[in-house]
Amino acid sequence: MPDKLKDTLFSHQALGQFAAAIQEAYPPFDDGLFLRLVFDEAWTERELKERLSHITECLHQTLPDDYRQAVDILSRAIPAGKGFLPMVCSDYVACYGLEHWDVSLAALAHFTRFGSSEFAIRPFIAHDAARAMAVLALWATDENEHVRRLASEGCRPRLPWGLMLAELKRDPTPILPILELLKGDESEYVRKSVANNLNEISKDHPHLALQVAGRWYGHNPRTDWIVRHALRTLLKAGNPEALALVGVAPDSRLEVSGFQLDRSTVPVGSSVGYSFVVKVSGAEPCLVRLELRVEYARPGGKLSRKVFAIRTVSLEPGGHVFRRRLSLANGSTRQHFPGPHRLVLVANGSVVGEAVVEVVAG
Repeated sequence: MPDKLKDTLFSHQALGQFAAAIQEAYPPFDDGLFLRLVFDEAWTERELKERLSHITECLHQTLPDDYRQAVDILSRAIPAGKGFLPMVCSDYVACYGLEHWDVSLAALAHFTRFGSSEFAIRPFIAHDAARAMAVLALWATDENEHVRRLASEGCRPRLPWGLMLAELKRDPTPILPILELLKGDESEYVRKSVANNLNEISKDHPHLALQVAGRWYGHNPRTDWIVRHALRTLLKAGNPEALALVGVAPDSRLEVSGFQLDRSTVPVGSSVGYSFVVKVSGAEPCLVRLELRVEYARPGGKLSRKVFAIRTVSLEPGGHVFRRRLSLANGSTRQHFPGPHRLVLVANGSVVGEAVVEVVAG
């Protein structure tokens, strides 16, 4: 997490406003003490999640000892929270509320309207999955889209940054009734969460995910989008059943040729262009899913692989030229290293072209 971003999310100004809102809700609150505790000598060294936990601990030191009272104060102060700060309130519940189930779950449903409670609900699921999943099923029918999204997002088996839910990762069937309730949700925000949840299930239980996708597909455009997005891991892996389900199985009418790069050597920080021709024979259009698999050179002779979606499109009969570029610029999530990088072109799950570019130091 870049320093500038973590400083923006937890800025002095934002925390000062948050402290003032708490004091307005509860005048005895010592906002000065709270801010001094937050901005201690170690503040600048803390990463984003460490800052979140630290602020939560500082709240615990300065709010009343009575948990119900503390949560009520945060519930009245949270509308003034901005950006990442509302998640502090949810984190407070996750850290100190397991013994106050009803109060805590009601608070998380309220807090998620301002900043997602997706991480905070997970300790409750881990503590008593059956009880928590029953609450999530109720949330799945809530009138507020943020609460409905929490019903799905909170029980994702592999939620990034979140507590691993080993029981649901091993057996995700308790999740399915919640996804069923949400699969046709009017909110794209909710549907994205459903797709991400089912995608994570597909990583550990591909056959189960495909069974669900097979039941859902072809009945509702909203649900069809969920299925295509949920199967992205299986589609990128060339899973034949997933490809067939979304209509992009290998097709004898499809011919891809001329895959080539615009250069053989490229410095780190630049990009390489590639092009190819897709020919569709016959008289009917053909649905084509095009992807680029990149095998990146890593230190010590190792490789890392990533699959990029080029396009999924219905092509009319005839020839179609595609030109694209692959960036080799360093970013916060990927660093590039000198060495041979292999580019593999995939059409409807089949490899149709390969090329190698030598990446050199910039």
